Amino acid sequence: MSSGTCTTLDLTGIGPSGAARLLGDIADIARFTSRAHFASWNGTAPIDASSGEQNRHRLSRAGNRRINRALHIMAIVQLRRDTEGRRYYRRRLAAGKTPMEALRALKRRLSDIVYRQMVADAKLIRTGPEGHAGATLQSSAADPNPKIDTSEKPLPGPAAPQPRPKAG
Repeated sequence: MSSGTCTTLDLTGIGPSGAARLLGDIADIARFTSRAHFASWNGTAPIDASSGEQNRHRLSRAGNRRINRALHIMAIVQLRRDTEGRRYYRRRLAAGKTPMEALRALKRRLSDIVYRQMVADAKLIRTGPEGHAGATLQSSAADPNPKIDTSEKPLPGPAAPQPRPKAG
């Protein structure tokens, strides 16, 4: 954007429908106390799947599936393009993770990025009186003098009686 600010829609892999899904399902990002709380809610927090000597994690099948899908699409788009997400995925593969484990780690990382961006977006929204976004103390009435209410304007005088035409 020209003002130097970034919004959720500017994140690679989030289109208009993804941004609408995030805004619609999340509503107020402030209801999540941390990025870990958000990741748990959207199903990208890893679940321990270790057994014996093998230490592994898997994706949760719980959480908000629509948001999880938006994050999955975001991850796939980032893997297809030359992005930091692709570089992160490749680093996980180089560290010995399986492709599914690397994708899980990428989705969790993208969840953190979306959380951080939505918190930043929420701070950009200025709140007016009583904490309502967009509320102002100025009138939005079309009248140039906002002090005049429609009930204070003079009413036209009484209607003059009109002679009735004679029937017949």
